[in-house]
Amino acid sequence: MTLSRRDFLWLAAAFPSVFAFGERISASDDTFLEDLSRRSFLFFWEHSDPLTGLVLDRVRNDGTSVSGRNLEVASTALTGFALTGMCIASDRRWADPNQILDRVHAILRHFAYHQDHVRGWYYHFVNRKNGERVWASELSTIDTALVLAGVLTAQQYYRDDAEIFDLASTLYRRVDFQWLLNKQTGRLRMGWDPESGLFRSEWKAYDEEALLYLLGIGSPTHPIPATCWYRVERQAAEVCGYRYIGRGPLFTHQYSQAWLALNGLRDGQPFEIDYFQNSVVATYAHRAYCLSLRGIHPHYSELLWGISASDSEIGYINWGGPKSRDDLDGTVVPCASAGSLMFAPEICLPVLRYMHEQFALYIYGRYGFVDAFNPKTLWVNPDVVGIDVGITLLSAENLRSGRVWRWFNRSPDIQRATQQIFQRY
Repeated sequence: MTLSRRDFLWLAAAFPSVFAFGERISASDDTFLEDLSRRSFLFFWEHSDPLTGLVLDRVRNDGTSVSGRNLEVASTALTGFALTGMCIASDRRWADPNQILDRVHAILRHFAYHQDHVRGWYYHFVNRKNGERVWASELSTIDTALVLAGVLTAQQYYRDDAEIFDLASTLYRRVDFQWLLNKQTGRLRMGWDPESGLFRSEWKAYDEEALLYLLGIGSPTHPIPATCWYRVERQAAEVCGYRYIGRGPLFTHQYSQAWLALNGLRDGQPFEIDYFQNSVVATYAHRAYCLSLRGIHPHYSELLWGISASDSEIGYINWGGPKSRDDLDGTVVPCASAGSLMFAPEICLPVLRYMHEQFALYIYGRYGFVDAFNPKTLWVNPDVVGIDVGITLLSAENLRSGRVWRWFNRSPDIQRATQQIFQRY
């Protein structure tokens, strides 16, 4: 897709310090990221159902299915990553653009006309073939937000396709953000289920929910007040001399900004935070945190670090935050550094290159890196987890070209919400 003069000027204003996309990495690095990104896209292409577009939550890294209770379970959030990945793949010609276009049409039609929802909100886990709720999962506000991020990205990438544009508008317009807003606290609830009703738990502390709030504020039909942005607590963290906002695992600093273009912006009082720079600092702090554990896990180094929520030898663990020292067993999670490529390529790319050079035979497969591995115990996870593949793909693309940021933030609804919250400095 050719960059118009209007888009060029908007992008230059939005990214004054990193507008020279691609110039931050070498030709060799770009070749490496091309291979990693194509493999990441292949996961979404091969494991999204051609009719529903729903994507398996996890598969083996050799392309085979995970048997048992995971056999046909899809995570709705992956639809957002899949739609975005298809825009990237079409632009880079990783597959026939006409076939990709057909798949995008199919996904949007399924979500518009067939996918189970309540007031526009989607269940977290569903059957890939028919979209029916599984595991008694909840209507998830954050998972729906990730779906919408991909929907709006596709709308803007294919903005000359009338059906895609209209279907995307329909999906966004029917989400009732006001229904899941706690009017007393001004915060969005985490979900709802038919058994217990509205959840008491809310998006209260700084986490991955920035995208959710901005989408709610920008809603053309059921908007929430811009003041809701300031009702979320900004919990300060200090790790190895680095100070930043947000005490969660590294993915909480990555997911929203895989789509939101926040560089050079601050919100208003009382916070006045540059969230892009905050994620840069959080990434550096995370590296320093891993290096501080070398007395326990001597394999951690400047070329081998990174923990985020992932599989482990004992199951899935939401670790990697600044207080999880006692939980860590030496596992390395490639998507931790890969998801921060868009923030700090100078420290993240060398890690990915090193892992590939040293361990590719064991940890690098059909869809890129496995979800996790442990160099100390020689454990290697056979699986890839879709959300980790997704953040790898989007972060790499934003570093290389800024395309995802450009497409998503071209939406008038997103621009309106951004203008209500942020100011350039």
